Amino acid sequence: MLKTFTTTAALAIFASTGIAAASDDPTLTPDRVTEFKTAWGEGIVNIGAVHTAGGDYQAAARDHILNFYAFGKDIVLFKPTLASDDQFRGTFDEALSYFVGGSISEDKGFAIAPYTAVRWENEGTTINGDIALAMGNYYFTTTDGAEVKVEYTFGIEQMDDEELKIILHHSSLPFTPS
Repeated sequence: MLKTFTTTAALAIFASTGIAAASDDPTLTPDRVTEFKTAWGEGIVNIGAVHTAGGDYQAAARDHILNFYAFGKDIVLFKPTLASDDQFRGTFDEALSYFVGGSISEDKGFAIAPYTAVRWENEGTTINGDIALAMGNYYFTTTDGAEVKVEYTFGIEQMDDEELKIILHHSSLPFTPS
């Protein structure tokens, strides 16, 4: 189901700062959003671990996308961090290519790096009805212990079956002045 917002509703969503739980549906809470994001990070770590162990990392990535993204249920706006030629990934197959490599030539398999942890620093979460928006930084820990800082914005929708799914995912590297 495509969501549309009036200008007033859109401004109300983006004007909130910090954690706001002004939801019409009490089951969509900031804590639930935090748990969802934590599980998303664990899924990224799992894809890399399966790849490193020689397992079916493509199946792990497919499961991750099916578990966390709304492909097939809603429109997904996905702008991954390491995408420049084909900046936006609006289909399941394009998202899969980004996570494990494949159909898009610039994709090297972000999730198979591998990473050992994902740490979140949330700037804020706002909830309006069945939509939560969260923004901040997340840090991907490499196998040598270094952290890669990435900026994120997630739009998460509570579906009719009460599952949470990502409908907006924007990631970018922080600006580095020349």
